[in-house]
Amino acid sequence: MSYPEKYKITDWLPISAKEVKSRGWQQLDVILFTGDAYIDHPSFGAAVIGRILEKKGLKVAIVPQPNWRDDLRDFKKLGQPRLFFGVTAGSMDSMVNHYTANKRLRSNDAYTAGGQAGARPDYAATVYSSILKELFPDVPIILGGVESSMRRFTHYDYWADELKKSILIDSKADLLVYGMGEKPILQIADNFMSEKSIEELRNIPQIVYLKKQKEYTKKNDDILLNSHEKCMKSKLSFARNFKQIEQESNKMYAKRIVQFVDDKAVIVNTPFSDHSQSDIDQAYDLPYTRLPHPRYFKKTNIPAFEMIKFSVNAHRGCFGGCSFCTISAHQGKFVQSRSEKSILAEIKNIVKMPDFKGYLSDIGGPSANMYKMQGVDLEECKTCARPSCIFPQICSNLATDHKPLLDLYRKAKKIEGIKKIFIGSGIRYDLFFDKKNRIEKKHTEYVEELIKHHVSGRLKVAPEHASPKVLKLMRKPSFEQFKIFAAFFDKTNRKFDLNQQLIPYFISSHPASELEDMADLAVETKKLNFRLEQVQDFTPTPMTLATVIYYTGIHPYTEKKEFIARSKKDKLDQLIFFFWYKKESRQRIKQLLMRLGRNDLINRLLGRL
Repeated sequence: MSYPEKYKITDWLPISAKEVKSRGWQQLDVILFTGDAYIDHPSFGAAVIGRILEKKGLKVAIVPQPNWRDDLRDFKKLGQPRLFFGVTAGSMDSMVNHYTANKRLRSNDAYTAGGQAGARPDYAATVYSSILKELFPDVPIILGGVESSMRRFTHYDYWADELKKSILIDSKADLLVYGMGEKPILQIADNFMSEKSIEELRNIPQIVYLKKQKEYTKKNDDILLNSHEKCMKSKLSFARNFKQIEQESNKMYAKRIVQFVDDKAVIVNTPFSDHSQSDIDQAYDLPYTRLPHPRYFKKTNIPAFEMIKFSVNAHRGCFGGCSFCTISAHQGKFVQSRSEKSILAEIKNIVKMPDFKGYLSDIGGPSANMYKMQGVDLEECKTCARPSCIFPQICSNLATDHKPLLDLYRKAKKIEGIKKIFIGSGIRYDLFFDKKNRIEKKHTEYVEELIKHHVSGRLKVAPEHASPKVLKLMRKPSFEQFKIFAAFFDKTNRKFDLNQQLIPYFISSHPASELEDMADLAVETKKLNFRLEQVQDFTPTPMTLATVIYYTGIHPYTEKKEFIARSKKDKLDQLIFFFWYKKESRQRIKQLLMRLGRNDLINRLLGRL
């Protein structure tokens, strides 16, 4: 990676004592610690928070991937900040980053230079925070990011195979910011600048704090969860907690949630509910270099950066409500979209990048085609607690018009220097269907334009499974919709004389998925001429419905038992059905089908061995 001549080292936030000194700063106001390499780009949380605080006039530095195994010099090198430390594990939960679904250590880390593994510890947010509290006991520590956000309550940890307390307990941090943290971090900074104590910050929305249980006074509308101790004794109590948390998290105006742990009360304040379009734009309109810090320029590339280098995030949040996904729990159910002006300005900045060749890799979000979608009558949304706006059917109050997105694509294509815009994020094809399982005419213009102009040879979609019972638990549409969409995709390719592929994503070992369901899935996908590549074994991650079901064996909404593929062998047996076309898999699949008494599927799936 070469160093672009137009940049100076001061175009990035400082990461070393030398860089701090070169700015003439005697003391920093805020120091941010992150488990990722420092990439000055709005796709990375530490960069966003750092730039927002910088705009406020604060002296901010970032310590990326500090060494926690030596004499802790990385934690000491920038000294003591005037206001607070901010701590994040990075863009991913560190345990998901480190381990496969079968708990094997991964050999790479996409958020590290060269993709090298081992640059952050397990449970990184807790480790960083604990070290800082030991070294600087009087300096407030604010946790943020996905790892902290998803672990704010008692949660099941798949890698330890146990329930863990709120991360605030083990990390020794003072406050936790959950969700997208720009607004709460600004209020926290304001309060510290006014020399207020931690106790005086407790009314800030979207934060979590601890209080002695005996000092907690219940407000009228507080939701009091089952205590950590009760959850340890009763899986049903833990499942019931999740139902309350999820329902409240999906409301436009939520209530405060409280859980007792040991002699403390974990108090989760209500989230901000008044994000405006200008608030979202502000986070993306800051003076990012869009490049990794020069520290990495003479090293090999950072895979996560290469993936998003020429992409644009158009919106946040997802109203899909998939039971295995943490997006709505972290970014929110209600989609928050940037303005056209902000998005187009970012694209123009990308065009100016030295190695940009004219190809934009994405204009997307958690689901690429949810841009500007919201309730027709927002008053109706204020009383809704549905985890999904599109399952089991599309809400009659949801506006699914793709015109704003089409307009955005067309304006972006006209920008000088743009040759082609691809949509790299997955799309929700169920948004195209009516109640009779037909692709609505009002959506065909978008779908055809997407396929004709914005597919880089492969379009990602996520049917996830073929079994009706599994799809129901996943909160995903019927497999029939996928088949109809696949046929429409092929028809459109023929219409425009294109040779493109549909790339479906599937999950094995999801709660409710049994071995026979995987056999049926393999047969169904073979009939459609798919040899699956984008597959994964279900990995339980904190604060998802599917994880709660995996741990408890109980569906929190029905309180009925669900089948769980729990052992390593059971999980591998399910996974192998994705690879029926591989010679090394065929004999094992035959044995499994015979065990199931499904000899009828052997020839259909494997032919003659």
